Order: sequence, then C-alpha cells, then structure tokens
Amino acid sequence: MDLVALRIFKTVAEEGGITRAAAKLHRVQSNVTTRVRQLEERLGARLFLRQNRKLVLSPEGKVLLAYADQMLRLSSEAEAALRKGAPSGTLRIGTMESTAGTRLPPVLSRYHGTYPQVRIELVTGTSGALVARLAGYEIEAAFVADPARPEQFDAQAAFDEELVLIAARTAAPIKSPRDIDENTLIAFGTGCSYRRRLEEWLAHAGAKPVRVMEFQSYHAIVACVAAGAGIAIVPRSVIASVFADKQVKLYPLPARIARAKTQLIWRKGHRSAALDALREEVSKSAKRSER
Repeated sequence: MDLVALRIFKTVAEEGGITRAAAKLHRVQSNVTTRVRQLEERLGARLFLRQNRKLVLSPEGKVLLAYADQMLRLSSEAEAALRKGAPSGTLRIGTMESTAGTRLPPVLSRYHGTYPQVRIELVTGTSGALVARLAGYEIEAAFVADPARPEQFDAQAAFDEELVLIAARTAAPIKSPRDIDENTLIAFGTGCSYRRRLEEWLAHAGAKPVRVMEFQSYHAIVACVAAGAGIAIVPRSVIASVFADKQVKLYPLPARIARAKTQLIWRKGHRSAALDALREEVSKSAKRSER
C-alpha cells in the first residue's frame, strides 16, 4: 500500500479536513483530495464522512487509521534501524494508573535516556479497557493485571504488587469480609481487575457492598476512604506514593487476593524495535527489584 497516500489520509483524519491537511503537508488541496479518492477507490470503501463542515472518519476509516499508524511507524523504524540501528518513532502503550504513578517513572526515565528518539505516549485505564484497546490496535502494548486471552497476546512479567484493604481511621476494625457487609465500595469502573478480586472475595463470604462509588484516580479513591465514605482495595505502593499511610487504616488480605502480578502484554507475534527495547528495560527493572 502506498505510504504517501496513507500519510495524507492520516493527516486529513488528524486535521479534520482537506484544507488544513494540505497546508500541513505543503500540498495543493486538489492533490490531497485526489489522493484520498484514489485510496478510497483502491480499497472500495468510503473513508470519511462530512459532519458539521468537518471530515470525520467513517467506520472503515477508523479501521484503516489503526493500520496506517502501524505501517507508517514501522516504515520510520525501518529507516532509522538501517541508519542508526536504534529504536525511534512513537511507542503508544497503555497502563493502569497505579503502575503509571508508582512503577513506570524510573523505567521510562531510563528508557528515554537510552532511546531519546522514541516518543512514548501513555494511555491509562482499567485492565479490561486496556486489553480492549490493545485488541483494537489503538495501543501497541499494555501493563495490565490478570490478563485474559493468552491465545491472543504475548506477555512478560513486569511488577509484583501487594494489594491491601483500606478504610477510614475512624471506622470499626475489619477482621473478616462480613465486617464489610453493607459498606460502600470505592473503586475504579468495571474492568478493574483489583476491584473484581475484592468483589469475588466478598461474594464468597456472603458479604455484599450496599453500593459502589466509581472514580478514575487513586488520589480520589484514597481521599474518599480517608473521609469515611467507604472501603477500597489498592496496591500498597499507591499508599506510599500519595503519602496516605497516616490517613487510612491498612488491612492485609488473603494471599490469593493480595498477590498481584502486573504483566506487559502485546498482540501475538507483534514486534517492533521500540517495544523490544521497552521489554528489555522492564526485564532489567525486574532483576533490580530482586536484588
């Protein structure tokens, strides 16, 4: 497939129209229009729809954009590899918020120092959401907990986490799941593997939260717990990172619930120089933590 046509298509998608894309590409508008039409004819699909004076991607266009991103990135990597032998381009990875806030900073700092030509883009979300994005070619790899579909993804161990239960310091002591019955669970949205672990533990003991309050950050979750709004399950590393050890009570969980492994996953058989370099850095980080 013509990489020039794909680059033009991608620019039109990003700029939302022919005029702005032509200006960015330093091409005349008629040339951009022609190349897009030729691409549509070649593929037998309409790639753009007009909406409020803007061009937006059609469903087929969204599919092509994911592949175009990969093809253009790989083309850039191939040129860089032949010229310098080092990774370059953009590496778009997904991560759970807890991992982004506590585990990744030193890893990405070393990575950037070694490979400054790679531009890393981080996307945060629950494990379930990240797996869906990875399957949909929106990201190249993801740090997740309890990944499913091993037939679809390759995986590498990344970090070990200890999960703890937290409650307000003024709350009654928690000695068993029954002590949590009729309480409020504060957690990320559906798709969070840590939330699923806690819910399964409570259900097995016959305990059931009276309600669930969903948030998108651990700072908000810990703050609500500290204020007495409910209980939550979080990695111990998060408590240290937000300096909350004096704001909430920590309770240990059974080993099968508390022990969580974060894995770096990517689509089966997928390879890129930038991803290979990240995998190597993650492996080095794991060895450092074992010392």
